Amino acid sequence: MAEEFHIDVEAKGLAIDLLEQASGLSRAQLKQAMQKGAAWYSRGKQTRHLRRAKKAVEVGDTLHLYYDEKVLSETASGAELIADEGDYSVWYKPYGMRSQGTKWGDHTTVHRWAEQHLVPQRNGFIVHRLDRAASGLILIAHTKTMAATLSTLFKQRQIDKRYQVIVHGRPSDVNMRSELALDGKSAISNFHLLQYDTASDTSLLEVRIETGRKHQIRRHLAALKLPVVGDRLHGTGKDLRDLQLVAVSLAFTLPGVQAERLYLLPVDRHPLL
Repeated sequence: MAEEFHIDVEAKGLAIDLLEQASGLSRAQLKQAMQKGAAWYSRGKQTRHLRRAKKAVEVGDTLHLYYDEKVLSETASGAELIADEGDYSVWYKPYGMRSQGTKWGDHTTVHRWAEQHLVPQRNGFIVHRLDRAASGLILIAHTKTMAATLSTLFKQRQIDKRYQVIVHGRPSDVNMRSELALDGKSAISNFHLLQYDTASDTSLLEVRIETGRKHQIRRHLAALKLPVVGDRLHGTGKDLRDLQLVAVSLAFTLPGVQAERLYLLPVDRHPLL
């Protein structure tokens, strides 16, 4: 059962002592919750993660604990480092790993994995997302300045994102384009047929998106009667395979230095018919 605890600090002390008194949870349970991103503290106008059991809190602070054993017991395969550029890094996010956490935890997110596994260790900032069921390349910024820069590039559509997907059926044309609006917003996806397999009646497509709406590729392909294999939300509902949607390349030019960047996912991580 999910429980929330909110504690106004009335005397200086250690965060874990106050959480233990308020929640009735063991110190081991609380330490795990802290490490997995389910504990927070507010000081003034700022609210931050509370990860250290020995964190000293002050009068006027507020502690927050969002405890859900189901969330905290979730696991995910580890991300794979593709490139470490210092103020940002590029990772392969596997199926099942989240792009973004919630107040209930962030231990299965790619940005938290990056924070814990990069050498030297750095903060991680999310600048774009992949569906939990999707896999492939994702950028993580490590400074607020770089996070703002990369976020701006995404908003201005200056980052070229390419995907490969396996779909049921065969496209009517080698090249197709969908401009179907999603959730009242413009959405543009371009599809190119790479390979068709007659025996399974499935096709491998390259996809380039010009916008980034929620489940855009999956929804556009479903509307074209080409549901993505493994899509249990918008697809046939009969697939046993994981979602066959993979981000295979990212290309952009960094402002200021005008440095062109191209990152390619290793071929052995691409979807196969």
